[in-house]
Amino acid sequence: MSKKSIEEPICAVDYAFRRIGGKYKGRILWYLSNNEVLRFGELRRSLKNITTKMLTQTLRELESDGLVNRKVYHEVPPKVEYSLTDSSKKLIPFINLLREWGEHQMEIEKIPSMTHGKNDY
Repeated sequence: MSKKSIEEPICAVDYAFRRIGGKYKGRILWYLSNNEVLRFGELRRSLKNITTKMLTQTLRELESDGLVNRKVYHEVPPKVEYSLTDSSKKLIPFINLLREWGEHQMEIEKIPSMTHGKNDY
């Protein structure tokens, strides 16, 4: 979300969801919080049904918003690692609360939940 696109005062909740909303952003941040550093391929395998184009676009947006660090190693084959910024690390407790809420609601509604290990979420 470009700061230039905000011309009028907005709600802080709207601002936050513009930065972390969408189908994949919260999950990418969650996976990075559980693994500290992930390469593109590792993120791609963690996120079911995401295209390479969508993952690339989402990572670029997160990087542009200052929520993901991107470290490029100039070697062959190319190696790129992604990690959380200090700003995004502050979001993790809230994403965890959303995860807990989701698990609770799914239990109430008897919706099957995927079984995850610590590093699989």
